[in-house]
Amino acid sequence: MSFENGSGSLAERLTARMEEVESILQSEIRLDDLQIDPALLHLAQAGGKRLRPLLVLLTSELGDNPDREAVYDAAVAVELTHLASLYHDDVMDDAPMRRGVLSAQEKYSNSVAILAGDVLFARASAVMARLGSKAVAWHAETFGRLCAGQLHETIGRQSEETARDYYIGVLADKTGSLIAAAARYGVFAAGGSDELGEQLAQWAERVGVAFQLADDVLDIRSDGEDSGKTPGTDLREGVDTMPIIFLREAEAEGTLDEAGAQILNLLANADLSSDEKLGEVVSLLRAHPCLEATSDLARSWVDEAETYLAGLPDSDVKEALIEFGRATVNRVA
Repeated sequence: MSFENGSGSLAERLTARMEEVESILQSEIRLDDLQIDPALLHLAQAGGKRLRPLLVLLTSELGDNPDREAVYDAAVAVELTHLASLYHDDVMDDAPMRRGVLSAQEKYSNSVAILAGDVLFARASAVMARLGSKAVAWHAETFGRLCAGQLHETIGRQSEETARDYYIGVLADKTGSLIAAAARYGVFAAGGSDELGEQLAQWAERVGVAFQLADDVLDIRSDGEDSGKTPGTDLREGVDTMPIIFLREAEAEGTLDEAGAQILNLLANADLSSDEKLGEVVSLLRAHPCLEATSDLARSWVDEAETYLAGLPDSDVKEALIEFGRATVNRVA
């Protein structure tokens, strides 16, 4: 993320500080255990966007002292938590790839991946404890939401919920909650007010939902080389992402077109463990308007998020926050 609309000094400052975060992150992951460290470092060394620690650093610019050590601790703790959740997600999804490399469960085993994720969660908690009891309580709440979102996705929706409301709720918990936490932690760790932290958290949670809706599009539109993940993984696992929800809504309203009906028929009856059949569904979805409708919905969440920035004074930081949100739905990977 370039922040081209911000000042050069902000971009340079964030770049230098992200290098420090990366150094601390790699150090915090290591246990100096030759048996365990390769599994713990597997995803961290595969790269990644590091959006969450970057957001911590960016929102810390709105606090009184963005150079405090606590800001770096918050950034590292957020990324450790995110990495841990990826280990567990890949086990549950049986995903063969992550960030362009074999997933941890594919390279090692389900048990190793689960336990490695647990260790990373523990490391995140230890780092967060340096920020005090309030931060620990916030982090525990966020961790609970991450798990609740995964549980809701696994168990399925209640009969009184619409599929769209249920799915957005899952996205808010599984993705939005940690991005919101990153925004809040940056303000808090830099000495900003709780009120400002809450305002930024509200903005960030909506950006997080938009990010995941955009990911639903990328899961179909991108190839594995771009995204580092296998296209159509959610389809194979039987998870209805937003493009499929749009099709089911159209079916219920009696407005579903022929191509949409073909997609739903394949999802119901085809063996999607077959790469050929999965590829057929992905190809049909790439050509269907439900994909652009999902992109439009993602943009509407970013538009709503920006209303929470309206009260901030104009600055390079505000411009960077706006760019951060918009970039989540304009990315190609």
